[in-house]
Amino acid sequence: MTHLSVNLNAIAFLRNRRSVPWPSVVDIARIALDAGADGITVHPRPDERHIRRTDVFELVTLLRQDYPGREFNLEGYPSEDFLTLVERAHPDQVTFVPDDPLQATSDHGWNIEANRAVLAPAISRMKAAGIRVSLFINADPSAPAAAASVGADRVELYTGPYGGALKAEVQAVHLAALKETADAARAAGHNARPGQGGLQVNAGHDLNLINLPPLKHAIPDLAEVSIGHAITADALVYGMAETVRHYKVACS
Repeated sequence: MTHLSVNLNAIAFLRNRRSVPWPSVVDIARIALDAGADGITVHPRPDERHIRRTDVFELVTLLRQDYPGREFNLEGYPSEDFLTLVERAHPDQVTFVPDDPLQATSDHGWNIEANRAVLAPAISRMKAAGIRVSLFINADPSAPAAAASVGADRVELYTGPYGGALKAEVQAVHLAALKETADAARAAGHNARPGQGGLQVNAGHDLNLINLPPLKHAIPDLAEVSIGHAITADALVYGMAETVRHYKVACS
């Protein structure tokens, strides 16, 4: 089964609109985990416009004390400040994204070859700390081999173009590209690391209850999806617990 990691950035963004402590990121995380979420994802940006550094450590405490076995995934650009934060928090997984600090959200994957000098030492440092590393990539069959060559354990497919496609024929083109990239990831992992089971595939961005099942059908061994915006929007209708249960069914 594909694991569901609930991204809490939108919850934190809502909280930060006022100088009050609600909605509580930790309390919403607890509701999601109690409803069956397999993990929690946050992307602490340098300006703390949504997730704050204090949130990161409060979530670490929640997960380690009350939900052993559930995963914590930290997303971010591999700057020195972020790498130090990851080492201190020690999540199960770090997902490196090529975001400019001013970006509203992630909107493209890595050009890995052009950023090898940034990525290779950062990945080595994280793996020395015992943290699994995923790289955010576009739907590009050449990207997984590059990711494996710099030491990544997983890739996360940027599904924004697929999720944002309003016409079925356009969505089908993007879905085919994602499937081809996932196929390339399996091969790249086996070729780069014989006997270690291949490069696993995560996915995220603009996934929802409608477009997630076709993605899962196209990539049956999808390891994890990280979903925040759609889950938060659906939670306004169904409540967070029921929404998580709906997404767990979509992941099955």
